[in-house]
Amino acid sequence: MWMRGGTSKGGFFLNDDLPADPAARDAALLRVMGSPDPRQIDGMGGGDPLTSKVAVVSKSSRPGVDVDYLFLQVFVDQAIVTDAQNCGNMLAAVAPFAIERGLVTPQGDVTQVAVYMENTGQVATARVPTPGGRVDYSGDAAISGVPGTAAAIPLVFRDTAGSSCGALLPTGRGVDVVDGVKVTLIDNGMPCVVMAAADVGITGYEDRDTLDADIAMKARVEAIRVAAGPLMNLGDVREKSVPKMMLVALPREGGAIAVRSLIPHRVHASIGVLGAVSVATACLIEGSPAAALARLPEGRTRIIGVEHPTGVTECVVTTDTEGQPVEAGMLRTARKLMDGEVFL
Repeated sequence: MWMRGGTSKGGFFLNDDLPADPAARDAALLRVMGSPDPRQIDGMGGGDPLTSKVAVVSKSSRPGVDVDYLFLQVFVDQAIVTDAQNCGNMLAAVAPFAIERGLVTPQGDVTQVAVYMENTGQVATARVPTPGGRVDYSGDAAISGVPGTAAAIPLVFRDTAGSSCGALLPTGRGVDVVDGVKVTLIDNGMPCVVMAAADVGITGYEDRDTLDADIAMKARVEAIRVAAGPLMNLGDVREKSVPKMMLVALPREGGAIAVRSLIPHRVHASIGVLGAVSVATACLIEGSPAAALARLPEGRTRIIGVEHPTGVTECVVTTDTEGQPVEAGMLRTARKLMDGEVFL
């Protein structure tokens, strides 16, 4: 089934429908997407990392969990399939897919689905509209980066802190200096390096194409990323898709912080869900580059608008009495695009 989840889209497969051997599975998915090729002309991919994604879903045997979800990023112009990261956008379509495929039985007008994210060991809960026992994709919820409206699918993440790096702040510090630049190394669902855009020579308001053409800036950011990898317990990251690089600036569209995201070698058209959650959390870290620029509301539960090239992603972060994040959420939408067979 081909689905849009949030601002991404890709193939959703039942685990049993793919080869059991990971190498054979990855070879099949490269064929499905048409990689490696910049246009992915001989496959279903759209020539962009955001449209070259795969969700593998199975019924879960874990207590309190309905389905297991493995996210796979299929590289566009390289023969690489990686499970090194999660994807919160594709996650938005996992619960509807599970209902469509009979892995979860609808329960009334709204069905709650607990999803175990195999990449990071986290659990997320999605609430899917199911009037009449069927998924209803229509609605009036709008998210930045997606035209039109659709049914709201709220996501709440549990235990996101340190999911890939072992701790929310893997160095134990809110601020580090890496390759001469002040950064926050953070993982609240997505490993990220957060720094002021001005510190790498940009404003933080440029469009995607302008930044993708800025070879000097991208080389500078990549040097910082490679140096940050071992500090984040990620090892040598030169061939990895994490950490993501987040260049922040003062907000100017009504949000709390503006960001340009490198994922990591191309500039993101918007921002990933869990990347946005990590940036929003960085805004709460005292003395951090993000905190110095953020315009935050008061309270323990805060809606933190993360501005990006195509709009604003609203994160909801709840902290404990000591200011540590205990729950992070997001509003997403999803839509079924095609159901059928794909040929190798």
